[in-house]
This record gives sequence, C-alpha cells and structure tokens, in this order.
Amino acid sequence: MKTGSIRTRLILGAALVLAAFLAGAGFALERAFANSTLTAHHARLQGHVYLLMAAAELDPEGGLIMPPSLREPRFSLPGSGLYANVANPNHREVWQSTSTIGLDPPFPRGLAAGQWLFDEREAGGRSWLAAAYGVKWSDGPRAQPLTFAVVEDDAGYRRELRQFRTTLWTWLGGAGVVLLVAQTLLLGWGLAPLRRVAREVRAIEAGRQQRVEGRYPTELSALTDNLNTLIEQERARQQRYKDALGDLAHSLKTPLAVLRGALAEPETMAAAVEAQVARMDGIVQHQLGRAAASGAAHFAPPLKLEPILRRIVESLEKVYAERDLVFVVECPVGLSWRIDEGDAFEVMGNLLDNASKWARGRIRVRARIEQRTLRLTVEDDGPGFADADAALQRGVRLDERVPGHGIGLTVVADIVAAYGGEIRLDRGEWQGGRVSLLLPMN
Repeated sequence: MKTGSIRTRLILGAALVLAAFLAGAGFALERAFANSTLTAHHARLQGHVYLLMAAAELDPEGGLIMPPSLREPRFSLPGSGLYANVANPNHREVWQSTSTIGLDPPFPRGLAAGQWLFDEREAGGRSWLAAAYGVKWSDGPRAQPLTFAVVEDDAGYRRELRQFRTTLWTWLGGAGVVLLVAQTLLLGWGLAPLRRVAREVRAIEAGRQQRVEGRYPTELSALTDNLNTLIEQERARQQRYKDALGDLAHSLKTPLAVLRGALAEPETMAAAVEAQVARMDGIVQHQLGRAAASGAAHFAPPLKLEPILRRIVESLEKVYAERDLVFVVECPVGLSWRIDEGDAFEVMGNLLDNASKWARGRIRVRARIEQRTLRLTVEDDGPGFADADAALQRGVRLDERVPGHGIGLTVVADIVAAYGGEIRLDRGEWQGGRVSLLLPMN
C-alpha cells in the first residue's frame, strides 16, 4: 500500500520545522529589539529629566523658577512631540514647556521623593512614552516636593519597530526560501540512491538484468546485498525444482520400463511390481527432498537445535524400541542457528535414522559452534562405512553421492549443499560410522 513520496514528506516536514523555527526566532528577535528600543527611549527621556532638574530653581518663597528656553530646542517648538512638565504641589504650580501649547499630554504627577517612573500611556487617542522623577528640592529654609516629567509621542518608537519588523521578516523569509530550496536539492541528492535502486529492481522485474549491480552508500548496501541474496536463493530454488523434475522423469523411466516388461510374465509380475514400486517410492522421496531444501539460512530466524534433537530421538526410541538403542545427545540448551526448521528435521532425522539402522547399541549426536561454523556430528557403534578410508583421504563434498548408504544420506547432502556447507564421512571413536556436517554462518 502506497503512503506517498518520502521526498515529499521530508520536504513538507522540513518546511514545517523551518517555518516554526523562523517564526520563533523572528518573534524573539522582534521582542528583544522592541525591549531594547523602549529602554533606549526611556533612557533618552531620563536625560531630559536631568536637563529639567539642572534648569529648575526656587525663589525665596519656594516658588518655581524656570528659564524661558531649555537646551533641548524641541521643548520650545509647539507640537514637536517632546513635552516637559514640572509640578510644585505646595505652591500649586505647574510649569510646562512651550511645546505643549494646544495639547494636554498625560504627565505623571505626585511621585514620592527618589521615585522614578517609566511608562507607556494612552491619552487623547494617542500613545505616549513617559519618564518622571520625584525629588525633595532644598533651596532655602524649606524643602519643596517637585515632580519632573517628560513625555514623548511614541510615533518615532513605533516607526522604528515597523522598519525593523519589515526588514527582519523580509530577510527571514528570504533566508527561509533559500534554505528550503537548498534542503530540496540536498534531499534530491541524498535520495538519488533510492531512485537508482528502484530503477534496478524494475530492470530485474523486466528481465533486463539479473541482480542489483550498482554501488550504494553504507545505509543501502545491506539492503541491496540482502536483495541480491534473496534473488539468488529464489533462482537456486527454482533451478532445484526444475532439476528435480527432470531427474525424477529420467529416473522413473527404468522402473516403468521394467513394469511394462513384467506384464508379459504374469508369474513374476507381483514381485516385479513390489520391487519397482519400492524403487520409485525411494526415487520420489529423494527428488522431493532435494527440491524441498530451502537453503534460506540468511533469512531464517535463529532456531534452537536441542529441542529438535530431543524430539527426533524420542521418535526413534519408539521406532526401534525392540533393539534397546542408547541415544546420547550432546548439545547446549541455548545453541541456536539460522536454519529452516523443516530442513533441520530432514537433516537430523535422516542422519539419526541411518545411524539407528546400522548401530549395534549406541548412537551419539553432537552439536557445537566452532569459528562461526555449526558442526553437527552423528556416530554409531556399527560396522561403519565401507569406503571410510577413501573418505578420510579425499573427503566427500556436497555434490557427491555415497553409494550403498540409502537415499537419506544423499538428501542430507543436497540440503547441506543448499546452505553452502560440507559433509564428511569417517570412522568415529566407537569404530563405527561417523557423519560430520559443517554449516557456515551466512
């Protein structure tokens, strides 16, 4: 079931994350700039308050005396946007700068001595920035409480914020677009190997190539290697089916010809039919065993071998109960190996059954791991193999057959061959036959 393009999902995810990051960063920068700008404006107003304090004087009666003009020219210009006020409540005096003509700015009043006030105010449908300071003015026998206040139209402050906001979001938006384009290009480059794998898989499906042939990054090499292994195992399985059917058809020709000839000799026909049917049954079992060998150790889950050996031994003890055979199983309880369960039963069952047929009284099976290789050994105290000396000299490889020891051993050899393993025949510690299987780790 398709769930959409990985590239599209990554681009959308990156766009959302980028938008959220830029929005958060822009908001934080905007708030920081607004706070710093407001602090700067208040600091400037505080300087104007100090200017008023430097210019103010009291007469002998405690009345307020202010010069006709101040060093800041905006205080003398009506409607300049900067306004000053000095309040002398004991004398009910209020001095205001010339710039306040026709206006009623919201000056702070009634501050305690030593108290600073920095504020943003709304009045007359306009916004203002205010700074005020309360003092106890000593100039003569009595101290007078005075409040020095300066307010400023915040239009300049708002204009600075708008300019900064426009510049900030223009640059952040441009940076976001550039980053998104770069991210898209990087994703296209990073996902290119996936597209190449998809093209190669389509070529394999169309029969234009046999396997994944390209070189891929580390993250994909395991996938392509496993895919090639799966393809090779599937082709090998199909070839085994084909070979088994061909061998089966060829092997059945002789028994069928014998049965056809037995029709002319009624007195021997029953014995001939029985013998040839048994022969054909063995041929069919052998070829089916070859075809059924999965050889899929690379993908098979780890299988515990000790329980399987115990089950096979319990079955054989019932089959050969009249012979009182003693089975010895030497296999660690936790030993696991990657092998198909059906193949494991086929291999171990055939080896143990063959040993049971030839043993005088004892059979031993061992399983252990040596240097990343599973070694499975089955031996008995019977007469051993007739060709044991030859086997010891040259060994018996998986593609060879051991004559005289039944179809079961050749089926085992075929299955072991499918796993890339090896089978060896020799004489065991009890001087009987010993079969050793070596299965490498895939």
